[in-house]
Amino acid sequence: MTLRSWQITNPRGIDGLTLAETEMPAPGAEEVLVRVRANSINYRDLSTILDPEPRGIAYPRVPNSDGAGDVVAIGDSVSRFRVGDRVAGCFFQKWGDGAINAEIMASAMGGAVDGMLSEYVVLNQAALVKVPVHLSYEQAATLPCAALTAWHSLVHVGNISAGDTVLLIGTGGVSIFALQFAVLHGARVIITSSSDEKLERARQLGAWQTINYRDNPGWDDIAVALTNGNGVDHVVETGGAGTLSRSIEAVRIGGSIGLIGVLTGGEINPTPVMRKSLRMQGIYVGSRAMFERMNMAIESASLLPVVDRDFSFDDAKAAYHHMQGASHLGKITISMPSGY
Repeated sequence: MTLRSWQITNPRGIDGLTLAETEMPAPGAEEVLVRVRANSINYRDLSTILDPEPRGIAYPRVPNSDGAGDVVAIGDSVSRFRVGDRVAGCFFQKWGDGAINAEIMASAMGGAVDGMLSEYVVLNQAALVKVPVHLSYEQAATLPCAALTAWHSLVHVGNISAGDTVLLIGTGGVSIFALQFAVLHGARVIITSSSDEKLERARQLGAWQTINYRDNPGWDDIAVALTNGNGVDHVVETGGAGTLSRSIEAVRIGGSIGLIGVLTGGEINPTPVMRKSLRMQGIYVGSRAMFERMNMAIESASLLPVVDRDFSFDDAKAAYHHMQGASHLGKITISMPSGY
């Protein structure tokens, strides 16, 4: 029996992706065979496809860190799952709990190891989580990277609570999940975008204040003014060095910044970080233990991830082109055909 998977086999970008057919793998003693029902894509997935060689990607490589599906077979020593369980893969295959390290970083799906854009995958039982019961496969597939990154930044690092104010940079997948999680915790959200349409959608999702950064380049001053001159409690910084200096100005003394984005360049003056006693933490997704706690919160609140558009597995290239166009709000998903 064979399976199909999309593969990076050359440096020619999206249109160079190859749909390959390979032998169906069998799970080992500690492994689980998953029939993948849906993927979601992240900017990291797109950038890996567009520019694989500087990242040291070995060909062929199956892209995408995020996917969800059904357990269809288990190894003799598997105790965490049963056939029929609905599961999602973990971004890092070897990060169960505790602090990140080099071995964990070398287990990132869709980069260091094969990802989820395949009809079937075999994963170690320690690298999977059960998904919230109320979510579709497409919704569940959005959780491993963007959702967990937002959760790590706000809850694990930011320790947000009701009444806090959170600043979000842009309306990408991480920011929209951060908006939902902040609202879930009773926090007030200030969110930026260059699109009034996206800002209106953010208000519908519960944003307290919105700022069009194209019309208001001094958005950090506006954020401070909105907080009576104090500054925000936490920033989910997805822009990178190009926006970080303004995020530092916008956050209160003793506040925190979750540093996620690598989208823009620039240099940072460390002096205001020191003077304001800021906590600035690099966020690289999160552990399985964080994932499981996040899923409990999502299920308890019946939270629904925001899916911008769904594409078919056979039309996966179009999904990446859609992301490249940057018109989306929320997540872009790729689904297996009905009846598969």
